[in-house]
Amino acid sequence: MNHFSNVIETLNMIERDKLDIRTITMGISLLDCCDADGEVARKKIYDKILRLAGNLVAVGESIEEKYGIPIINKRISVTPISLVAQASNDEDYVAFAKTLDAAAKAVGVNFIGGFSALVQKGYTKGDEILIHSIPRALAETERVCASVNVGSTRAGINMNAVRDMGKIIKETAELTADAESIGCAKLVVFANAVEDNPFMAGAFHGVSEAECVIHVGISGPGVVKVALEQVRGESFDVVAETIKKTAFKITRVGQLVANEAAEKLGVPFGIIDLSLAPTPAVGDSVARILEEIGLEACGCHGTTAALAMLNDAVKKGGVMASSHVGGLSGAFVPVSEDEGMIAAVQCGSLSIDKLEAMTCVCSVGLDMVAVPGDTPAATLAAIIADEAAIGVINNKTTGVRIIPVIGKSLGDEVEFGGLLGMAPIMKVSPFSSEAFIQRGGRIPAPIHSFKN
Repeated sequence: MNHFSNVIETLNMIERDKLDIRTITMGISLLDCCDADGEVARKKIYDKILRLAGNLVAVGESIEEKYGIPIINKRISVTPISLVAQASNDEDYVAFAKTLDAAAKAVGVNFIGGFSALVQKGYTKGDEILIHSIPRALAETERVCASVNVGSTRAGINMNAVRDMGKIIKETAELTADAESIGCAKLVVFANAVEDNPFMAGAFHGVSEAECVIHVGISGPGVVKVALEQVRGESFDVVAETIKKTAFKITRVGQLVANEAAEKLGVPFGIIDLSLAPTPAVGDSVARILEEIGLEACGCHGTTAALAMLNDAVKKGGVMASSHVGGLSGAFVPVSEDEGMIAAVQCGSLSIDKLEAMTCVCSVGLDMVAVPGDTPAATLAAIIADEAAIGVINNKTTGVRIIPVIGKSLGDEVEFGGLLGMAPIMKVSPFSSEAFIQRGGRIPAPIHSFKN
């Protein structure tokens, strides 16, 4: 009887509360694809991805059919391409991005991540080439995602890279202006980037990872919202306990899918990412969870405290339900991908400044934030620097996925479509950060980083 009740409860979570597995992501090492001849390296990359990931989509679909659990995305992450491509004599890495794109299309995945560079302390030749290849790479491909790690708690913040990424984001926006600057939605700038993140656009396969692994990213904001509706007026003790129990149930579903996928594909299970990842659909919103806790609108005073409790309770509940957890793990607050966040911006409750405060206690950082197309590159860089500082000082992952939409200004809205949703253009400070950004150099690591 108890087993039957669990089955019914899971079915209700899927059908009524929008529970889904957000992604199955296969991580693939490309270190053995290095070659002095770029063309040879790219052929090795293409062949290896097809060999290892050729059945990824079919396996995901078979698990969906077997258990009735929606798996929204099937994705691939690869070794940061700057590490692979710099063995070649190529002076531009756009061809590598096109190879990744062709491989992603051939196996049928939604996105492929790993057009990436890790430059928290400085550039190698390959890092510099890759970073300057990003605008064209994202403009000339459909499924490739890029990321650059500009800081870490151990290294500090590479302000030369921060300055450059402000310009790269601006150039990417301009090259994809005819598609609402969509290229920037496929680019994340990190501090303390993790090696086992299954979520795009920031996924890459770290060098300490196995040859090939399966990671699963769970979702389920709607399930948490419905659970909290049953404890309205109760104390925060009850609220936290309710979130923990719900996160446990959601994560068990993710573990089931991960184990099945790993077995069918014949590769090791990596991690479950314990994240509440929203969508633009009504009823699938992190912002609405915060409002259910007692806020009139997401962004009002109390939002950061509510989000901190939510994030912590999700981790506490989920960690007991999985054999290995990792990735980003927590609650995502992407503006365009969350119906409640969009509404909060539209009513004036949520600003970039408040979002920045919220990122001190939740997963990642400023995500899918659309700003005026004439925002200076230095302002974009300064926004990245602020988020990197939060990550470096607090020893957590932070990121910026910001979209200066060419031709749009404050009061406009931009439609990205699909899971990327719709975003109101948000206000940025009119005051200049130019002199600050032009200093360059490196902000040293904080004193508490020295733990040896």
